[in-house]
Amino acid sequence: MAAPRPPPGRLSGVMVPAPIQDLEALRALTALFKEQRNRETAPRTIFQRVLDILKKSSHAVELACRDPSQVEHLASSLQLITECFRCLRNACIECSVNQNSIRNLDTIGVAVDLILLFRELRVEQESLLTAFRCGLQFLGNIASRNEDSQSIVWMHAFPELFLSCLNHPDKKIVAYSSMILFTSLNSERMKELEENLNIAIDVIEAHQKQPESEWPVTLLDLMIAKIVSDEPLTKDDIPVFLSHAELIASTFVDQCKIVLKLASEQYTDDEEALATIRLLDVLCEMTANTDLLGYLQVFPGLLERVIDLLRLIHVAGSDTTNIFSTCACIKAEGDVSNVAEGFKSHLIRLVGNLCYKNKDNQDKVNELDGIPLILDSCSIDDSNPFLTQWVVYAIRNLTEDNSQNQDLIAKMEEQGLADASLLKKMGFEVEKRGDKLILKSTSDTPQCE
Repeated sequence: MAAPRPPPGRLSGVMVPAPIQDLEALRALTALFKEQRNRETAPRTIFQRVLDILKKSSHAVELACRDPSQVEHLASSLQLITECFRCLRNACIECSVNQNSIRNLDTIGVAVDLILLFRELRVEQESLLTAFRCGLQFLGNIASRNEDSQSIVWMHAFPELFLSCLNHPDKKIVAYSSMILFTSLNSERMKELEENLNIAIDVIEAHQKQPESEWPVTLLDLMIAKIVSDEPLTKDDIPVFLSHAELIASTFVDQCKIVLKLASEQYTDDEEALATIRLLDVLCEMTANTDLLGYLQVFPGLLERVIDLLRLIHVAGSDTTNIFSTCACIKAEGDVSNVAEGFKSHLIRLVGNLCYKNKDNQDKVNELDGIPLILDSCSIDDSNPFLTQWVVYAIRNLTEDNSQNQDLIAKMEEQGLADASLLKKMGFEVEKRGDKLILKSTSDTPQCE
């Protein structure tokens, strides 16, 4: 049945285009909704008519999904679909009345189904991509600041739409779908997201393509929450984390030096650098899990890059006063922590984890001159809580059953390159036996927190 043809009339003093199913009429209506006064006085019947056109035009897309030869005949339908989405998108801008009217017509469900059909077509016609983008923009606008709409969008879109769109080759589609995800999240939906880690992984993959975006940080936080929760990873969780540990590590190896931008005041809120900090946090928690540790201990370039970055921020913090500089004062209650707080501690923690009962990695840190670097990092630093404890942890893991590393530290102490009192505080002392120096643990060895 054809969509009803409205009689000519006025919308808040502006002529309503007729017939509305005509493409030019839809474009005129889209233009009308750019003005707030027209949005606020739009009758609900307008949105029903737009929805009817959207449904009718979607039949051609369904047919093309069943018969790929029909794709070449989609042009006119895609034009109508695009303009329907533009019209609905504009109608929702800062107008909760229209958001509610459009939502109550079940337009959200129709839009999500159509977007999933676009993904199923898997063709790269510009007209299809434009319709795809406009559909996502509509979902983002109807969900904006409207909890009821967010709930309906989430119900229809999670997880299939996000899994489908977050790894799309088109950057705008990735950005718009991530906007919808970010807009719709609340504490209850965050829990659902924790149970669908593949979406978090897709976000990280998207972060590699768009590192300047802010939304990967929150999703990385979800991964951390899942790993450190009181409930251990299940047998089903382990393969998921293992299969994607390479992605986390490779992203960190490729991008970690971007964190050095934080040394400049103009970049202290750089989203790319903040996401890199969270990648380090994820790696620390992953390597603290025995089921995941072995894979990351042998990941190519990871240990070398961590030592390299530790050296760079150590030098950066020593050369000038910046976010990586040692802060030996105690902060007053309520002081805001800097965004890189704990970063050096976590680098050293990761070194310790990667060297846990791993002779090859112990030796590699020695070859990279990492042991003197780690010892030199052991100082009171309010920007790096528990720094001393993590240094102790790393040194113990570096020297366990490794006489070469033990000898190195003993010789450093004899040459004055390692502070004997500091070693004692760390739970070590150097003992001379004939011509040989022995590094041994004291009975009051501190425990890592």
